[in-house]
Amino acid sequence: MTERLKGYFMSIALTLCSALLATAVTALPAGAHTGGSAAAWEVKAPPGSSPTAVVALDPADGHPTLTVRRAGEQVIAPSPLGLVTEQADLSKGLELTGRTTRTVTERYTSTTGKSRERVARMTEARFRFRTTEGARLDLLVRVARDGVAYRYVLPRGTGNVLREASAFTLPTDSQAVVNAYRADNELPFKRYESAATAPAGSYSMQALFNTPGGYALIAESDLNGSYAGAHLTHEANSPTYKVSLWNDEPIAVQGSLKTPWRTIVTGDLTTVTESTLVDDLAPPSKVRDTSWIKPGPALWTWLAGGKEAGQSLTAQKKYVDYAAERKWPYEVVDAGWYYKPGEWDVIDPDWQTNSWMPELVRYAAAKGVGVQVWLHYTLLTDPVEREKWLSTLASWGVKGVKIDFMDSESQERMRWYDEALEATARHHLLVNFHGSTIPKGMQRTWPQVMTMEGVGGEEKRNNTAEQLAALPFTRNVIGSMDFTPGAFHRPFRPNVASDAGELGLTVLYESGIQNLAGTPESYEARPEARGYLEQLPARWEETRLLTGDPGRAAVLARRAADGRWFIGGTFAGAAHTADVPLRLGAGRWLVETVTDGSAGLVRGTQVAKGGATIAVPVVADGGFAALACRWHPGRTTCEN
Repeated sequence: MTERLKGYFMSIALTLCSALLATAVTALPAGAHTGGSAAAWEVKAPPGSSPTAVVALDPADGHPTLTVRRAGEQVIAPSPLGLVTEQADLSKGLELTGRTTRTVTERYTSTTGKSRERVARMTEARFRFRTTEGARLDLLVRVARDGVAYRYVLPRGTGNVLREASAFTLPTDSQAVVNAYRADNELPFKRYESAATAPAGSYSMQALFNTPGGYALIAESDLNGSYAGAHLTHEANSPTYKVSLWNDEPIAVQGSLKTPWRTIVTGDLTTVTESTLVDDLAPPSKVRDTSWIKPGPALWTWLAGGKEAGQSLTAQKKYVDYAAERKWPYEVVDAGWYYKPGEWDVIDPDWQTNSWMPELVRYAAAKGVGVQVWLHYTLLTDPVEREKWLSTLASWGVKGVKIDFMDSESQERMRWYDEALEATARHHLLVNFHGSTIPKGMQRTWPQVMTMEGVGGEEKRNNTAEQLAALPFTRNVIGSMDFTPGAFHRPFRPNVASDAGELGLTVLYESGIQNLAGTPESYEARPEARGYLEQLPARWEETRLLTGDPGRAAVLARRAADGRWFIGGTFAGAAHTADVPLRLGAGRWLVETVTDGSAGLVRGTQVAKGGATIAVPVVADGGFAALACRWHPGRTTCEN
């Protein structure tokens, strides 16, 4: 063998040895330390931030736990990990066989949400466990400045998942803002001074807790048809909230499996409210060209006109006219348009040729308004029918679909979501899901999803002022929320005495398509509101919490692309003067407020320094709206 060949093979050997050595080193339980009798491993956020996750393994029975700490205090007390499959119990009897750590940095642009440009930096640790029988379970833990998340990774041949052992145990005296679980995620939030004393039952995976270590919002991310949606189950007087799967049905597993992320968004209230962690954990966009995806306000015609409007071309043209006058980019036609004339819930078998929708779309396009239409999800369950409906709508020029009444988070329904999302993206149709799950990272992976219901919105009659003040810190943290604000004519809204509060909800609640639910007559009767709504931008560049107390008060500021800040506030309780810090940046700001007066809405103007606190009068169970822009001598309004 020549010297050259000897050197070549020696180089290969050295490379292999180095790789094996690196593997051996990373396979060791580096970072282990003893906490009592349990081995524990810390996973820390990128430098300069917190929190810290601690994965521990009890030597007595080999059950794993997760603890989350922040600022020296517990956010999540030691909580069970693991799951049970048809082949193995992977919640106990485990031993650690290896651990690796890496840094995850991702940059992406969002079509909707609190901010456009996103940067996600996380520390990821992979823990490799096995049972004495040889069954394997990998635990992935990610820690970012705004939270901790974990998921399970199973190899092929492990069988169907029967249940999870996952749970979240709250430190003593943690407060809770939670809502009872229902398939449509629409029940109201309630505040409990102790998480342990919340009534026994099931709660949504959008539960907020105020702990000694800070706030913690329990959520999930990257939910798709490989799994089912989860909710929390709580026993009376217990500090623990267990993760339960849809109807306790087994999860069918084909091949290997990555479960959804179990997510704890944590920090002070500002950090939690402004967090994009649920999106950050989700897979990147599956839509390469997003140039056709355009968010913006819409005139929604259901609360404005009901069934009659849904079957009237004449009525819909009038709504289009009004949207065009306001320069709102969309009008939404709700239920009724594809039914037989004079019938309800009876589909016209010749809808493709009989429908007046193509004429409406042409009429609206000439005025610069895009049309979106309502569909019952059952029209899209059969692949052939789904293609017929979506391809026809796309050929007519319809811009988006509002799909309703899924009312399930089963694995089968999540598979349907996967199919519907692929099809709507292919046909360049924006999507609004109603009677649905909540976003859970879906809007990053499928950016045509403009908004989702998953909330008891304006059309419901059981909302309270407390509910209005809870949503910015719970449901709307997770993703866009179609609350459909602006229904000034509705006598059932909890802020019925506060038109200013109703106006503020259009900013306080983020939605890629902000479906404005009022009638043209109600807007005309409130010119200050109408003028404000005409200023609403298509999307937000940045979001900041100005002040808040979950279930009692919330004031958020959202920045438009032109640098103006829109502010919305809501308050539960007695009339008072609210102190609102202007966390908008240095310099002088012109602030125009819209508040409630004895004769209707009142516009006020003041100049204030960034960081100063302004006083805003608020009526009982009311709120306000405001618009802020850079002040310079001679500037008297922020309106464009």
